[in-house]
Parts: sequence; C-alpha cells; structure tokens
Amino acid sequence: MPRKNARNTRGRIISAAWKLFYEQGYEDTTVEDIVFESETSKGSFYHYFDGKDALLGTLAYVFDEKYEQLKEIMDPSLDAMEKLIYLNHELFAMIDGGVSMDLLARLLSTQLLARGEKHLLDRNRTYFKLLRQIITEGQRSGQLRTDKTVNEILKAYALWERALMYDWCLSGGEYSLVAYTDSITPMFLDSYRAKPGGDK
Repeated sequence: MPRKNARNTRGRIISAAWKLFYEQGYEDTTVEDIVFESETSKGSFYHYFDGKDALLGTLAYVFDEKYEQLKEIMDPSLDAMEKLIYLNHELFAMIDGGVSMDLLARLLSTQLLARGEKHLLDRNRTYFKLLRQIITEGQRSGQLRTDKTVNEILKAYALWERALMYDWCLSGGEYSLVAYTDSITPMFLDSYRAKPGGDK
C-alpha cells in the first residue's frame, strides 16, 4: 500500500506540473504552484524531484497515463493496423490539445542531452508493452508481415512517432500535428501490412 500511495503522490505532482506548464507556461510555473495544484507538500515534491527542471523528463509518464486509459477503451475488434493508427491519433491529439510545442521541444532536448536514463526509450514503459502486444497479435493473425521481427516493427513505429514530434518542434508548431499524422501515418504503416500471398 505505501508503494501505491507513493506512486499516486508522484503521479499527482507530475500531472499537476504538466497541467500548469501548459496553462501558464513553464517559466511562469513555480514549485509552489505545483505543490498547491497537486495538493501535496514541498517535502513530498523534493522527495521525488530535485527541482522544476527534473519534471521535464517526466512527459513520458504523462504519455503512459494516456496509454493506460486508451488500453481500457480501445475497441478490441480493431485489427492491429487500426489499433496502431488509433493510438497514434490519440497521442498526437493529446499533444495538440495539452502539450505546447515549447514543452515538447524541452522534453526532446533533455532526452538528447541526458547521459543516463532516457525515459522515451525505456522499454518498460506502458507504451512499448502495448505496442509489442498489438504487433505480436498482428503477426499471429496474419495482418502484419513476419519477415520483420516484432522488435524491428516496434522500433520503426516508435522512431516514426519521435520523428513526427521532432519535426513539429523544428517547424515551430506551424501545422496541426494531429491532422498531419492522421494523413501520413496510415501510409507509413502500410509498408508493414502483410501482403496477400506472402509476408512482403
């Protein structure tokens, strides 16, 4: 039970921080604001984080919270390709509606400069576990090509999503991220669809 409470406290701090970062900007959000919004204490905050900058690496946690929700509501009758397209749409809709381009750019830059753990690449994330499950099922059911391993398809898909985020930031957020990915991701994924009469 203490472990669950600790996770909830940390999660509340992270969720409150990203809500405030989006609503009032990173620079204008203070540790005091985050403590107040999360209904925790300064002691709790500094138990989990060295300071506000340490929260920049936690956006992957926010993404995974979204994936946990999507796992519960995703239509199980969708095929593997439809599930991947659905997850892609929902992630980028969340970014478009709740994560500013500036915040996403900060996250990507912290990951580029990080010497140790890179949260976006953590294979224990809900993100990677869910994708692995969908791709494995897709290969077993003959929907996805099998001349590529699950890990090869998984890596390509994750790389594709990071590339979309990076390009959006590089372009200064000048286009709708969700509209662009909705139009182009199905074409990207089509190259991993099993073709009639063979895997390729």
